[in-house]
Amino acid sequence: MAHMIANVTAGSKSVAAVATKRWDMVKQGLQITANLRIDASDLSEQFVLASGPGGQNVNKLATAVQLRFDLAHSSSLAAPVKSRLLALAGRRASRDGVIVISADRFRSQERNREDARARLKALIIEAMKPPPPKRKKTRPSRSANERRLKQKAGRAVIKRLRSRYEQD
Repeated sequence: MAHMIANVTAGSKSVAAVATKRWDMVKQGLQITANLRIDASDLSEQFVLASGPGGQNVNKLATAVQLRFDLAHSSSLAAPVKSRLLALAGRRASRDGVIVISADRFRSQERNREDARARLKALIIEAMKPPPPKRKKTRPSRSANERRLKQKAGRAVIKRLRSRYEQD
């Protein structure tokens, strides 16, 4: 892909360098931690027209990114992590187990792509955290129960004294 683009300079970066970097990002997948990588076959990107400010750039170029992660068929993640990730994804997950991250915050396609990948990475890291331990049930102590009942009796006396006084 990169070898087909002419080496035309666009600002400080050449088009060929940007295309090579983009192709390398797709080829290598997504590195989550030192020992966890999402395979490139589980990820797909689609570029669509973005909305919002940007002028002519928005109308002409597809800068928004829709990053799709096929969670159902991914072998990179363990089953408990998959279930937590599906719960965390919420509306971003489809019935088929595909998580869709849409990024159109920036005006350039490259920054939107990096943003979508960073958001997916953060979501997966959050899902990898083990759930908090269950709350251990405790009972109030005998003295705490006695204090509660004493306060309750005191409130009852106050309310009884507020009631209408009957004369003999």
